[in-house]
Amino acid sequence: MSIKGIYKGIYIYGIVPNFYGTTQFQSLENSGVYAITFQNISAIVSDRESTHIDYYDREFLGYLLVHHQKTIEELQDKGFTMIIPMRLGTIVSSKEEVIKILTNGYDLIIDTLKKIEYLIEIDLVVTWVNFAGLLKNIAGLPDIEEMKNAIMNNNGIIRKVDEVKMGLFVQEKVDEKNKAIELKILDALSPFGIDIRMHEVMNDEMVTNSAFLINRNKHEKFEQAIHKLDEEYNSALNFKLVGPLPCYSFYTLEVKELNPEQIAQAKKELGLREETSESEIKKGYLNKAKLFHPDNSQNTDDSENFNTIQNAYHILLDYSAAVRQSLKEEYFSLAKEKVKENLILVKIKE
Repeated sequence: MSIKGIYKGIYIYGIVPNFYGTTQFQSLENSGVYAITFQNISAIVSDRESTHIDYYDREFLGYLLVHHQKTIEELQDKGFTMIIPMRLGTIVSSKEEVIKILTNGYDLIIDTLKKIEYLIEIDLVVTWVNFAGLLKNIAGLPDIEEMKNAIMNNNGIIRKVDEVKMGLFVQEKVDEKNKAIELKILDALSPFGIDIRMHEVMNDEMVTNSAFLINRNKHEKFEQAIHKLDEEYNSALNFKLVGPLPCYSFYTLEVKELNPEQIAQAKKELGLREETSESEIKKGYLNKAKLFHPDNSQNTDDSENFNTIQNAYHILLDYSAAVRQSLKEEYFSLAKEKVKENLILVKIKE
């Protein structure tokens, strides 16, 4: 799907159903995007001259992320409320490759569209309004004071190692405080959510960075619960809500390109014939795994062989899934010329 160096390609933002009608799709004109249709789904795309995403620096990746999400959310504002986002940086070289993605991923896409029909994502970031005040309160805790006094009684000299110990102890208390509050917030909001995804917090001032998958008709109640939490914490916390959004954190599609050389090597590792099936792949893996499993051997080479077998197993499972998407057949060929026809796997990003 991707070519190293600069090339003219088609950037895929997301997938929508076609039931919106001609007028709504016409609204895309002059917006820089257009639809490529297969049966009753469409990819929303734009033409782009670009380098492979691996060549982007962090600054441009940040710009691309903002542009990617802004475009998807503008589509949502235009009335495309059911949209499955594509993974950031999904660029292919032709319309035929877009159709290939829609063809292979069709069943998964239709199933996902049914799941998200009434769902939205709400992102929640909670930070301390007065983090300096929190640190001051923690510094006054009895066990922190006790540690300070013990350090000061040591000839009144504070060693560097003592400063580090104190800092680590304060950090531990901040983490405990943040985690306890985060759990209370999640517990209060969980009745309104179908699922929750936790994202990385950026610093100690951030209590939680989480995404909630909720039903559209619970959006108002969700916001009411946030207001209640704000009152409960007496405005000591800043609750920032972003949404409603497409379901980025839960249902983003990605295209995985499979490597024919790796598939050939994996076939060899598991001792498989050219005609095989997923059940044969599992059988081959189990037979080999018994020989090299770390529980059965203390040999370092066997441990490495076990990891190789595991890797081969997962490579062939991905290939099996790609074949099912493309051919809908239980048995398939691992012959070199056949493998090249089934190297695109469309999946939900993990």
